[in-house]
Amino acid sequence: MGLIKAGFGAAGGVLADQWKEYIYCDAMDGDTLMQKGVKKTDSRSSNTKGSDNIITNGSRIAVNEGQVMLVVENGKVVDFTTEAGAYTYDTGSEPSLFDTGFQGLKDSFKQVGKRFEYGGQPQNDQRVYFINSKEIMNNKIGIGDVPFRDSEFGFTVKIQGYGNYSYRITDPVMFYTNVCANVQDSFKKSAIDEQLKAEVQSSLQPALGKIALKGIAYDQLPLYTKEIAQELNTELSDDWTKLRGISVVSVAFASITVDKESADKIAQFQESRVYTNTQMMGARLGAAQATAMENAASNPNGAMGGFVGMGMAMNAGGANAAQMFAMGNNGNNPAPAQAPAGGWTCECGAQNTGKFCSECGKPKPAPDKWVCECGAENTGKFCSECGKPRP
Repeated sequence: MGLIKAGFGAAGGVLADQWKEYIYCDAMDGDTLMQKGVKKTDSRSSNTKGSDNIITNGSRIAVNEGQVMLVVENGKVVDFTTEAGAYTYDTGSEPSLFDTGFQGLKDSFKQVGKRFEYGGQPQNDQRVYFINSKEIMNNKIGIGDVPFRDSEFGFTVKIQGYGNYSYRITDPVMFYTNVCANVQDSFKKSAIDEQLKAEVQSSLQPALGKIALKGIAYDQLPLYTKEIAQELNTELSDDWTKLRGISVVSVAFASITVDKESADKIAQFQESRVYTNTQMMGARLGAAQATAMENAASNPNGAMGGFVGMGMAMNAGGANAAQMFAMGNNGNNPAPAQAPAGGWTCECGAQNTGKFCSECGKPKPAPDKWVCECGAENTGKFCSECGKPRP
């Protein structure tokens, strides 16, 4: 028993006489993952009282684009096709397994399916199901306080946000067997939405952790949606791809922010970083001096007393705005602290030579190694053997 591919071009009257039943499925919307085939018996056929769950020998089955058709007997998949077209159900043939583009589908069939035996048609429960093979989109996802190592600031922030992800049924046999076997009518995505959403969100933290290793800032995450989807598939492989036959296609973030504590930490870091540049420091000092002059001029004890106090403050500061600008123009910006020879700089800013930080106790970070196409192991930006840049 199996499927024999037929053509769509035959005349309607001939088809009505040749096929006892016509089994089909209308286009499925994005909320329907599987639909049981509808059996339409021609008025000229003698098979007008057949059971809904018995497929008459010689019946015609139509498969549309974006659908995978499964023939099921007593709960086991016995034949399938991923190719659009018309097929004849023949009790005298082996499973045909028409398959294009679904990697591993035949292996799944061998694992969980059932092969027909030659001979007469069994009087058992037989059904035709259609799996939606299109991309299932607009699945909401939220991110809440996920740690992310930001490369710009050099410390961990907690990111928040929301967006959508999409998935596709990539192994229909496994999806039918382990998710929605033998439904009476249809299987909607709402039946598994909450479970899939929870699993995606729990896998986001390790997936984003791997993305952070690429050395990107948290606000650049929307530019790496393809890489995030790949990492999610890696994390979800056992529960989704291998068990349920589902794969993540894409992830899109509508908003990525950080929590208040991280935002305050970033603001403090950015403010302190400004003052490492003498010209920026001069601008800040100039603004402060201008404010002091305005306040001195309006001093209730007399402008002279106010300006005397201002002069004392400037002398205590040791420099004025003009001096800071001159230092910047002459290239006298102070060089950032360098680690001692053979040493390293900890995240807390301390310079060290040993294996652990003398200030906070953190271990010395392992060198960021990479392997070139020529096989050489490197730590810099270019290969030491062939000169190729780091990928």
